[in-house]
Amino acid sequence: MHNWPSTRPSRDVHLAVAEVTDQIARRSRESRRAYLDRIDRRIEQDQRDGRPRAHSGCANLAHGVAACGTEEKDLLAHQQVPNIALVSAYNDMLSAHQPLDRYPALLKKEILRAGGVAQFAGGVPAMCDGVTQGRPGMELSLFSRDVVALATAVALAHDMFDAALLLGVCDKIVPGLVAGALSFGHLPCIFVPGGPMPSGIPNKEKAHVRELHAQGQVDAMELLESEMGSYHAAGTCTFYGTANTNQLVMEALGLHLPGASFVTSGTALRRELTAAAGRRIVELTEPEQLAPIGRVVDERAIVNALVALLATGGSTNHTMHLVAMAAAAGIHLTWRDFAELSQVVPLLARIYPNGSADINQFHEAGGTASLFGALLDVGLMHEDVLTVVGEGLSRYTHEPQLVDGELIWNRAQPAGSVDPGVLRSPDHPFADDGGIRVLEGSLGRSVIKISAVPEENRIIEAPARVFDDQQHFLEAFAEGDCDHDIVVVVRFQGPKANGMPELHRLTPVLGVLQGRGHRVALVTDGRMSGASGKVPAAIHCTPEAADGGPLARIQDGDLIRIDTRAGTFDVLGVDLDERDAVPAPHVGDIGTGRELFRLFRNAVSSADTGATIFSTLDADIQDPVAAALARA
Repeated sequence: MHNWPSTRPSRDVHLAVAEVTDQIARRSRESRRAYLDRIDRRIEQDQRDGRPRAHSGCANLAHGVAACGTEEKDLLAHQQVPNIALVSAYNDMLSAHQPLDRYPALLKKEILRAGGVAQFAGGVPAMCDGVTQGRPGMELSLFSRDVVALATAVALAHDMFDAALLLGVCDKIVPGLVAGALSFGHLPCIFVPGGPMPSGIPNKEKAHVRELHAQGQVDAMELLESEMGSYHAAGTCTFYGTANTNQLVMEALGLHLPGASFVTSGTALRRELTAAAGRRIVELTEPEQLAPIGRVVDERAIVNALVALLATGGSTNHTMHLVAMAAAAGIHLTWRDFAELSQVVPLLARIYPNGSADINQFHEAGGTASLFGALLDVGLMHEDVLTVVGEGLSRYTHEPQLVDGELIWNRAQPAGSVDPGVLRSPDHPFADDGGIRVLEGSLGRSVIKISAVPEENRIIEAPARVFDDQQHFLEAFAEGDCDHDIVVVVRFQGPKANGMPELHRLTPVLGVLQGRGHRVALVTDGRMSGASGKVPAAIHCTPEAADGGPLARIQDGDLIRIDTRAGTFDVLGVDLDERDAVPAPHVGDIGTGRELFRLFRNAVSSADTGATIFSTLDADIQDPVAAALARA
């Protein structure tokens, strides 16, 4: 048994954190109880009747072990050893997932040594938003999260498994794996990351070249050389977008081994952490150490993840992903919870696009271990949680190291002691409140990431220019039609309209306009991930335009005011209710898969309820969610 990091005495939780946690628990009481009752019944059945495969008939079991080697076949068929499912998002094109090619063989070896057997249970799709930006495939991106959840459920549905290792990294993949695994909430699960690629050219240099290209000052070959200097090796991209936010969130939920998130891909330490996950998952199948994922992901863990997101200015995609993941565990998280916690959680990290450092520099400055220690010290995170390495989040204030080839964990340096330009303590934060705001007003409800927005741009008032897709705006910019103070409204980009694509192609152009001294902002029912940067971007607007929301009534020249300090965004001097909503433009299917997702667009929920198709499925669990959100 591994000597896992020890805990330390718990301190009182901050009053606001306790109140938000309590209101989530009250709001979730009925659905969370129904969820826990379901997984507890399954755990009791397995403890009474034996391992899951003991319920199978002889033909079922024979099918399940037919392809195993002789030793593994004998162990599974005749001995009571745990069988571990491997579910992976490996593919050979995407840098973040290419390293996962080598993981199954390593994990199978370590699990066998630890007294178990592992089977590769299934693969899940892994698409890259970086590849599909501005392309038709981006309209499938958000929906791929729910496809990943469905694929995870298919992999685990054979009922051969005592636990699971889930291998995935990027944007929609990790939330999809979580949602799928939570449907099998009785199983212990550990998430096994791939780690970031080594640092390439500085992210600010890359962003500068993009702006120069948007102005026609560098050609496509120079831009390509810059991009390839940034995205240059196996591993996760090094900026702090959704992929790296996923990794931070998994640690805050207690689903990674401590410190596993940002150890560089391809290193000896990365390999040992992967092997250790294989050994640990076998331990978690023992009755005295059982840690079902449905118990690990509770209200306190969700709040811990939300606090970590806010304290680092993480991806705005998690205003949807955390809501969807929580709902899969019967927990009702709302944007109100984000807003209330954002008022008390200080911004402790500066990682691009919220600063100049990349994720490797954040890790070198103390990373998750120092961050969690700082937040625990001031009561902004819950210590009393169950994790995959035992009780207590303070186990995650230790960082992994290799000493003479042995994997050990040492307590991290205090936040701010290594590089205060990247990571600080709560008594000297970059900002007194979190990096994400919720805006409400006559334009509906939206979220905005302000951690990279300069103070002088926190309030914007300017006339609207309305576009029904980002390409029309880019064409208008190229023609010189937007060279003035402007609030760019890009509508009909919500989940029901076209799958809610990310609109990163807007970022360089908006930055150019801002650099010319104009007052500039973006309002959209689409997404911007973690890359909205220095331009205020009110995104995820709900109700979306395709649902007849306020953006469908905005006209060119309407004066829009965005006030991130007051948390409002409004159109001034106009009663939108007196205008008819503009119908959504017709978008034909062009043979790139869009037509296959028509059912998703028809069934998807709003952005503030997770933008998921699952809200209409499991009535016993999900109907209370909808009712609670309506009450909120």
